[in-house]
Amino acid sequence: MNYDDHFSDLGPAPPTKNNYFRAYPLIFFIIVFVSSTIILSLIFGYFFLLKRKNKKAELQMISTSYEDVFKIWNYDGRILFEDIIKATEDFDIKYCIGTGGYGSVYKAELSGGKVVAVKKLHRSELCFFNNFQNESHLLSQIRHRNIVKLYGFCLHRRCMFFIYEYMERGSLFCVLRNDEEVTELDWKKRVNIIKSVAHALSYLHHDCVPPVVHRDISSNNILLNSELETSVADFGLARLLNFDSSNRTMMAGTYGYIAPELAYTMIVTEKCDVYSFGVLILEVLMGTHPRDLLSSLSFPSTQHRMLIDLLDPRLLPPVDKKDVQNIVLVSAIAFACLHSKPESRPTMQCICKKLLTGKPMEKSFQEITISKLGYSEW
Repeated sequence: MNYDDHFSDLGPAPPTKNNYFRAYPLIFFIIVFVSSTIILSLIFGYFFLLKRKNKKAELQMISTSYEDVFKIWNYDGRILFEDIIKATEDFDIKYCIGTGGYGSVYKAELSGGKVVAVKKLHRSELCFFNNFQNESHLLSQIRHRNIVKLYGFCLHRRCMFFIYEYMERGSLFCVLRNDEEVTELDWKKRVNIIKSVAHALSYLHHDCVPPVVHRDISSNNILLNSELETSVADFGLARLLNFDSSNRTMMAGTYGYIAPELAYTMIVTEKCDVYSFGVLILEVLMGTHPRDLLSSLSFPSTQHRMLIDLLDPRLLPPVDKKDVQNIVLVSAIAFACLHSKPESRPTMQCICKKLLTGKPMEKSFQEITISKLGYSEW
């Protein structure tokens, strides 16, 4: 018996590598189909779980943000979302004490008797959410006696709002335009308001790392309490200055206070706040926005205007020597801040030093014109 006869009784030989697929086409198809189904199921399952995970993470973020209200709250007891809704009757208009571009402010008296201000953002669009994140992040970290105190914030499905200390007298803008209330702002109090804002801005520019630019210094964003003490508010447009970037930005702020260079450079610096501060000083001294004065600063006739003629006519001219000296000093600071070239404006740190050291008067108050304030020497 030869070799082939010996193996003939064992049945047909198994298929080789070359004829395997031809021998078992159905088995091969089933294997490929099952394998593909398993792989596709794993892929779809992965993305399904990933989507659920991302959704869960988003909800967790909302929950965490809501919890953050209580982490920075300095009032006894936890404040729930329903407490704010109850205190404002679901943000009824009768509790509204002010409205701005990004939100409305409501007065809320809590169950314990404490009164707070609640700023509710108008909508939950991306730009509003960015402002919400910006303000909550900054105000939960910075601390200064002349910056409004943030008690808490809430990111809820129904709305977003901040909880601040309540400033009884409201905005400086409203007080300056109320003929009865404005008489309480004598020259000493007005100078103190200017000094308070200067210290707050110096803190933001020189004591924070990285520096913070407010970008919306205006009388609407300066708040006064019952003692007419001052706080800078509304940090929704604030920017952190990064030294390793160009700090380019879209133009933002309140018309009439925006530094002119932003119209063509779109680069935000501390000097943008300095310009706005200069406008604010003149508004405090004059009792109204100095738009006509600003538009005519380059005219020689404006430079010869008497300083005493610029002051708010609703108050008697200052007679106290210290008041007169302070008014001359802050007026010089104002016009130095309004320099058309940003690099020629003083820093807020320099301004605070000037406010501390004072400036001796060389002429009588009635003889001082804008050009004789000496602001160009800064």
